[in-house]
Amino acid sequence: MGDEGTGELGELLMRVFRAQRRRWREALAPWDLSPHQARALKVVSERAGVRLSDLAEALRIAPRSATEVADGLQERGLVERTPDPGDRRAVLLRPTDEGRQVRGEIDAARAADSSELFARLSPADRDALARILRTLAD
Repeated sequence: MGDEGTGELGELLMRVFRAQRRRWREALAPWDLSPHQARALKVVSERAGVRLSDLAEALRIAPRSATEVADGLQERGLVERTPDPGDRRAVLLRPTDEGRQVRGEIDAARAADSSELFARLSPADRDALARILRTLAD
């Protein structure tokens, strides 16, 4: 494939990315969460306490946007704000029991969706795709 084919590869990669984003939004529908909220819940669930500034950095969004995402999750009862023992002016975000449960359900739904999507490929093709994507991501 010459230089003219690389444009097609880029377009195909973008089509797959857009399709995967659409599938991800659809998978989140039962919980009425946005992709940002789901990613924030994941970040909060994986750490022992997350400052809003750390959440913003992890999500690559502005601190004000991270506050809005956290507010939405707190309103839903999925995260709670607790005092930061190391800095009494700061708060930490922690998942609630319901937040941990929802996170587990979302992970299971996403894994099932990925299995369905990648079942279209043979095991050898999945291995090759993983290798290629790792090379491109590095």
